[in-house]
Amino acid sequence: MLCDASLASARMQRPGPAVTAGVAAAGLAAAAIAWRALWQEPRGERVRERELGLGHRWPPALDGLRVALVSDLHSGAPHVGAERIERLVAAVNAQRPDLVLLLGDYIDPEVRFGSRVAPATVASRLGALRAPLGVAAVMGNHDWANEGPEMRAALRAAGIAVLENEAMRLGDVWVAGVDDTRHREPSIARALRGVPDGAATILLSHDPDLFPHVPDRVALTVSGHLHGGQVGVPLIRRPFIPSRFGERYARGHVVEDGRHLYVTAGFGTTGWPVRLFAPPEIVILRLSAAGAPPRAPAARPLRDRAPSRAAGRPPSSAPGRRSG
Repeated sequence: MLCDASLASARMQRPGPAVTAGVAAAGLAAAAIAWRALWQEPRGERVRERELGLGHRWPPALDGLRVALVSDLHSGAPHVGAERIERLVAAVNAQRPDLVLLLGDYIDPEVRFGSRVAPATVASRLGALRAPLGVAAVMGNHDWANEGPEMRAALRAAGIAVLENEAMRLGDVWVAGVDDTRHREPSIARALRGVPDGAATILLSHDPDLFPHVPDRVALTVSGHLHGGQVGVPLIRRPFIPSRFGERYARGHVVEDGRHLYVTAGFGTTGWPVRLFAPPEIVILRLSAAGAPPRAPAARPLRDRAPSRAAGRPPSSAPGRRSG
């Protein structure tokens, strides 16, 4: 009798087919997500083309100007070595942009399971970028945290203009760049000092947190830094986005008070070599004087984040318009 009771108890405790199938399905789903996040998505090479209407600050004579944005390589991460940078450069050149803008964080030996890639190795590959108006760059926080002077010198040796609170004229466009917010002293006023009033101006800032300080006369600000959250699940990414504004500038086209910002999700990874629902991207912007996109809500600033160092008016907490 005792033996029969034990067998009956074992049969009652044994999971049924539905439970077993559910566990198996959950395991397969977890494996699929892990494969996508750790392998498939970080190795993506999407080229994303967007049309931006910048309103009266952009002269109609320059309508159709195509600008390539490349940001956040984080070379040294498991998925970003010299060969991948070469493929990125080939992909950009295949788009035949008029202007190429590099937005910082070219190196990052601190990514988990990563290794150092020499600044000269990265810069020599980026030096093969081609555009009729040229290639301009700013530096990022990971560059300065590791080998900032070496990275800057290598880019300049490769023929790439590195802008540090300064501007230069490229054809009929003025391109201004500010220093990194975490390791340097960014000054928008200094960057724009030599730019004539009314000139078509694009401002490069690695960190989009400077955008509330950008004056009305800049047609477009372009940034990277935030990786689209790197894991693009809102409730998960929100605490980890390195911005005092939370998800307000996570990625895409933002319009605030008639001023335009575009934030690219970038190419590499930082921290852990993971991307999920925030694929790497090369962005091609086609600029025109057409109207701005429809209004959409944006998050308010997070008051517990350290403010960015920048000249100008205090950050606005007004909602912005977003697309992308």
